[in-house]
Parts: sequence; structure tokens; C-alpha cells
Amino acid sequence: MQKKPYKVPKNTLTTVNEPAIAYQRTIGATSSSNSWDPNVPFHGTQEEWWEHFHRIEEGEFYPASETHQRISKWLYNQKR
Repeated sequence: MQKKPYKVPKNTLTTVNEPAIAYQRTIGATSSSNSWDPNVPFHGTQEEWWEHFHRIEEGEFYPASETHQRISKWLYNQKR
């Protein structure tokens, strides 16, 4: 998924009501990583969202019962 920058005119003041833009201009601009950042909202087209969802669905799938068993086993091992 492409990282899309906010398009804000240079003469526009950034206010507290726009924390994502302020974050991108300060912290995000200094970050050398191009990975997804949960602190910056993703704005994209419907096609980009569907592409994102399909990539998630291609990953490994665990049924709820198997997930419950794995969590129960993990909790049991944590108590030891």
C-alpha cells in the first residue's frame, strides 16, 4: 500500500485539531522507516482498501477454537 502524504497548502496553519498532519511534519518527517505507522491515519481509495484487506486475508488463518486453545496453552505456560 502506498503511503500518501497529506496535501496541505504551505500557508495554512496547522492547528491542534489536525494532530496527524502535525505528527507527519514533525516525527514522521524524521523517521527513516517507510513502514505503516498506527499513529498516522491511512487515507486511500476504495481499491487500495480492498487490496489491503485481500493481502490480510492471504495470511495464515486460525479458526476461533484453535486460537482459544493456543491462548489457553500460552496462559497455562505463563503460570508455571
